[in-house]
Amino acid sequence: MEFKDYYKTLELERGASEDDVRKAYRKLARKYHPDVSKEADAEAKMRDINEANDVLRDKEKRAAYDALADRVARGGSPEGDFQPPPGWDAGYEFHRGPGAGPADHAEFSDFFSSLFGAAERRGAARRHMRARGEDHHAAIEIALEDALNGAEREITLRAQTVDAQGMPQWETRTLSVKIPPGVHPGQYIRLAGQGMPGHGGEPAGDLYLEVRIAPHPLYRIEERNLYMALAVTPSEAALGAQVKVPTPTGGVVEVTVPANARNGLQLRLKGRGLAGKTPGDLYLLLEIALPPADSDAVRKAYQTLAEATSSFNPRRHLGV
Repeated sequence: MEFKDYYKTLELERGASEDDVRKAYRKLARKYHPDVSKEADAEAKMRDINEANDVLRDKEKRAAYDALADRVARGGSPEGDFQPPPGWDAGYEFHRGPGAGPADHAEFSDFFSSLFGAAERRGAARRHMRARGEDHHAAIEIALEDALNGAEREITLRAQTVDAQGMPQWETRTLSVKIPPGVHPGQYIRLAGQGMPGHGGEPAGDLYLEVRIAPHPLYRIEERNLYMALAVTPSEAALGAQVKVPTPTGGVVEVTVPANARNGLQLRLKGRGLAGKTPGDLYLLLEIALPPADSDAVRKAYQTLAEATSSFNPRRHLGV
């Protein structure tokens, strides 16, 4: 079996454009079509032209054929003894469907069948099988307020689909998504029937959206719990105090800072986190904020404090 030069058949150069292929095919078809041609070998010539056109106008087939031609040119192949090497078509998928061309593939050469025949039979089997569509997965980022209160948002997704000819193509679509209150990072929202189409009348797959919550200026999220840094003055931490704190849902509560509170102490507000069967909590992490010594009064207060706490050594654990 000889390796066929499809470019030579259509009288084209290797880098010919899709438009060049189309024009060359039409020109040769007018010359050799058996209904109009007076050439003695018109029928055989037309089969060769149809075969070359079928391959070169199909992006996947052409890419695979070009790669194989390069491989043959590098390694050489005894004339009249070509066999496609194992795995030559790895990474390519070939389709045939309505509008794929005027030629009957059954009349194509052994060379064509050895390259594309099995792949096209697999494609035909896929088109006639019955199977539910594949599920798709994507991510959606929402604001913390949406997770707390619920919301309805529009999202735009770009996904690969299959056209009527079985060829892959990219599709952009906009979907309306209902976000239930209490969703947390890593949770999935299921949109039924928004995945890949089914085969043979079977239903489409589903779309699963993984929830991600955008960073918030006040709150940090861990599962259903929320964490917020709460700044207190040295006197509030030392003597205890009642301080006002904003809540994630927009309200304000008053919390008790116990006397002798240390930096990093956690105060828990039960049930003030993300909603759920077991609601999360809001944790307030105390951060002692030192007033700047930018006035005589403050500097005097610090001096008085230093004298009153002269026996206190915060670095005692360092052994110095």
